[in-house]
Amino acid sequence: MKRTAIVTGANSGFGKLITMRLAKRGYTVIAGVRQEANAKKLAEEIEQASLSGMIHIEALDVTDTQSIQLFQKKLHAYAPITLLVNNAGTAYAGFAEEVPVDTYRQQFEVNVFGVMEMTQAVLPFMTSGAKIFNMSSISGLMGMPALSPYVSSKFALEGYTESLRIELASFGIQAALIEPGSFQTNIWNTSMKEQMVQPAEESKYTNLYQKMMAHIESQTSSYGDPREVAELVVRLAEKKRLKRLRYLVGKGVRLSFTAKQLLPWSIWEHIILRTLASKK
Repeated sequence: MKRTAIVTGANSGFGKLITMRLAKRGYTVIAGVRQEANAKKLAEEIEQASLSGMIHIEALDVTDTQSIQLFQKKLHAYAPITLLVNNAGTAYAGFAEEVPVDTYRQQFEVNVFGVMEMTQAVLPFMTSGAKIFNMSSISGLMGMPALSPYVSSKFALEGYTESLRIELASFGIQAALIEPGSFQTNIWNTSMKEQMVQPAEESKYTNLYQKMMAHIESQTSSYGDPREVAELVVRLAEKKRLKRLRYLVGKGVRLSFTAKQLLPWSIWEHIILRTLASKK
């Protein structure tokens, strides 16, 4: 039986690994890529991996309605769609008092509204047995200082997916969240650092900013291998039934989430503040 998957943000990080892994498992993969230069580079890697016949690169900007509509018109040739992986994402950072509201809007355009519009575009081409994976994060389950743009977008994605899963259940289409911890991908190594709204020289948040950056840097060496996330996505794609809504992946993420659920907020907050206070 033919299996066709769509992966957004397919040119790097989790998206590229998921695209390649699905193709190796026999899926026809439609790889959505925003920039032409990235599409050319991905095409070269696909050819080197001898997967040219399995992966089809299509121009796709999830923040552009016209781009999504043009992409949707091409789906008639690929239907039915077996799997949608809403992977495209970015990370903005900064302190809530200082981050321009337009930055929050840009964050939501990619991580939330892009997912919603893509899901609406693809669902008409799905039938019973199809799956939708929304790439969330441990940040969609717990907030941290200086990360409110990214965190709030992932919290919104969590609520959207929870509703979506229940709505689609009677049609045999399953929706689930993939919730990675920290992995060696561009969203942490490049995206967040470049899109950090840094506090002004006289900002009252300078000290907290320095401690937060020190904490992030101290954790870098323990970031996981992103192939672990790709393997999870493929494994779940081939399951007949997804028993859970949320699939956490990564070192220590399940323990952290469990602790947040069980501990009183005052204790959880104290742990975070104490951890940051120890950074210099």
